[in-house]
Amino acid sequence: MQDAFIYDAIRSPRGKGRPDGSLHEVTSVALSAQMLDRIAARNGLTGHAVEDVIWGNVTQVGEQGACLARSAVLMSGLDRRIPGLAINRFCASGMEAVNLAANQVRGGAGEGYIAGGVEMMSRVAMGSDGAAIAVDPRLAMGTHFVPQGISADLIATLHGFSREDADGLAVESQRRAAMAQAEGRFAKSVVPVTDRNGLTILDRDEYLRPGTDMAALAALKPAFKDMGETMPGFDKVALQQYPQIERINHIHHAGNSSGIVDGAAALLIGSAEFGRAHGLKPRARIRATAKIGTEPTIMLTGPVPVTERVLAQAGMAISDIDLFEVNEAFASVVLLFMKHFGVDPALVNVNGGAIALGHPLGATGAMIIGTLLDELERTGKSTGLATLCVASGMGAATIIERL
Repeated sequence: MQDAFIYDAIRSPRGKGRPDGSLHEVTSVALSAQMLDRIAARNGLTGHAVEDVIWGNVTQVGEQGACLARSAVLMSGLDRRIPGLAINRFCASGMEAVNLAANQVRGGAGEGYIAGGVEMMSRVAMGSDGAAIAVDPRLAMGTHFVPQGISADLIATLHGFSREDADGLAVESQRRAAMAQAEGRFAKSVVPVTDRNGLTILDRDEYLRPGTDMAALAALKPAFKDMGETMPGFDKVALQQYPQIERINHIHHAGNSSGIVDGAAALLIGSAEFGRAHGLKPRARIRATAKIGTEPTIMLTGPVPVTERVLAQAGMAISDIDLFEVNEAFASVVLLFMKHFGVDPALVNVNGGAIALGHPLGATGAMIIGTLLDELERTGKSTGLATLCVASGMGAATIIERL
């Protein structure tokens, strides 16, 4: 089996996922096409240079439906002989696109791929595609389905995380992200989004709230308390699955949960031969990839078992990892990861995470791999692990080694 390498990683800035967000007028296919054109141009790719474009997006309806990956290829300047594959593993879609591309290369099914993802949350509303697990009574009742916010609060309750713990993590995420932006740590990967005339629409992440402090977060009401305790009463559903606790402590709110944003990301994945053929130097080697299913009511615990799995596949221990990117879907997800593995918080999401920067669902997994690579290069460290929790009870992870 041959090695798979990361040759480049780019992303758009994250725009606020609202009608007044800077990227709201850009369609999902147009933003995806821009990412494809930018990564091809940065690496001098012409003709039928890659085997496929594998593209993650979660809400596959409307303008994000009908194999968005192929539509993006056709809108871009890529050769039309390059096909496209749209995939959906919820929040891990962008990471799964990268992992699938890497494993295709490792197995000899093509020498090079572009992989990544997109989500235009201001244009295509989260959940607008429907979900059997939420609306089919047989499935919802059989799995004790609850919304993700209830699951996040359930994790906090089971593991004793307080509102102050969650808010403290959120404040630190904002501080780190603001520092990273001010110091230009994202500059290597972030490419401006332009309009049809080539004028810049957005060139930096705009969701950040750098002045956030504990007092400001303390003033926010718990976001999931009402849906949990009153109609439709999701707390009772969760407690059927977890009867060992008396009640759920609702600690999450908009300030310590991931932000709704627009964005896209693309990585260039290939073999050693691909690099030689195109005169490119690899930036990192993909050491191992993994995915896993987890209990669907609590839903968001996947980063723990999938990290154990990917470490075993790589023949590594947690102490062998220099830096971690753990998607900040909710504060309790990251708190659980650090508690379980005893990881130094200074090594986790060192440039902030989705609480500060936002979480464009189908793109985030690809984005955090790129962020991890940039930080390994900036600090001279060797090995990094990126992981995400995934809706309906799954997890995904990737280990990369800087070259």
